[in-house]
Amino acid sequence: MAQMSFIHIDQGVLFADGVSLEAIANQFSTPTFIYSKNTLVNTFTSFKKGLLKTNHLICFAVKANSNIAILNLFASLGAGFDIVSGGELERVIYAGGDPKKIVFSGVGKTESEIKAALKVNILCFNIESKSELLRIQKAAKEINIKAPISIRVNPDVDAKTHPYIATGLKDNKFGVDFNQALLLYLEAKSMAHIEIKGIDCHIGSQITELKPFMDALDRVLSLVGQLKKNDIHLSHIDIGGGIGICYQDESPPNFEIYIKEILNKIKDLNVKIIFEPGRALVGNAGVLLSKVEYLKQNDLKHFAIIDAAMNDLIRPSLYDAYHEIKVVREHDATLQSYDVVGPVCESSDFIAKNRSLKLRENDLICIMSTGAYGMSMSSNYNSRGRAAEVMVDQDKIYEIRAREKSADLFKLEKKFPL
Repeated sequence: MAQMSFIHIDQGVLFADGVSLEAIANQFSTPTFIYSKNTLVNTFTSFKKGLLKTNHLICFAVKANSNIAILNLFASLGAGFDIVSGGELERVIYAGGDPKKIVFSGVGKTESEIKAALKVNILCFNIESKSELLRIQKAAKEINIKAPISIRVNPDVDAKTHPYIATGLKDNKFGVDFNQALLLYLEAKSMAHIEIKGIDCHIGSQITELKPFMDALDRVLSLVGQLKKNDIHLSHIDIGGGIGICYQDESPPNFEIYIKEILNKIKDLNVKIIFEPGRALVGNAGVLLSKVEYLKQNDLKHFAIIDAAMNDLIRPSLYDAYHEIKVVREHDATLQSYDVVGPVCESSDFIAKNRSLKLRENDLICIMSTGAYGMSMSSNYNSRGRAAEVMVDQDKIYEIRAREKSADLFKLEKKFPL
């Protein structure tokens, strides 16, 4: 079962920490994303616990959940940030994040994004190609500063995760081929406006075994040895993120074991260790609250049509991902196998298939483990406003993003003719 410590039942009704989900629905309607401040803080603290005696930086992967309140909370806890766009750079700074704790990843950095990052003095660019290195050198020369860089090495390690979220194989678009990395470092060393800071590796997301991380780190460390022989000395090793969470019955390594194994491998190196967790920090700190609009059936299937859809939570449609579903108020309806689907006009619009549930029309349901890649991947398909987001702090509720209205969706558009 999904590990959701902040969702619990009290007298037959689900609560988020000290707040009834029914109360949240009454105040904010549905669909609504709900996050637990206590769970976010505890998860971050738990990750950091094994690093207190180590020179380290935990860079939250903004792509997992980019809400300003969540970024601000992590910044207040001392987090850095892993970004992949100029928009994420601006979000982090607006949220109070320290630019000197930002690492900039991504395969398609534009010239304007690079210059913006240089001007605020970010910690490091994670270089993903020779062309990018040349572009950053050119931009840094124009501004007359040195650009701090690491090279994201693709170790060709199978992360044993869904192919859409695997990033460390040769046929993935990410990173620099392991066999080309040394030559690129040597080229970077010769550039007047480039300062080599570290090495980076990220092999994928939702990884539930320790071995792929260790295999990738072994390859990275072998390259670090080659760099030393060429008088290239690094100040940090960035091992990326990707550690998974429990959605259903997965058993990802706990933070303590994961960190201990990594630190054991680098104990003889005098470097800062950088982590880029995303899902691991927020995935099980959030849920999506929705309402059953209709129940229908045909000769083959029973359907529960809810007011949340693939535009709110695309993971099931995109990855066939599993999210546990709980009914907010217990009752004695007949247990039935349902496909839980949304109102969007696509056959791929589903949240769950063949799920045994006791449902009635107008029931509230809680879709678990949606704190990562829920709201951040949502869209306005079918002109649907994106969901509200709220943060629960013990028995208090805070709206951290208002529900989008129709006027919000077309305020940037103009009628024709002008």
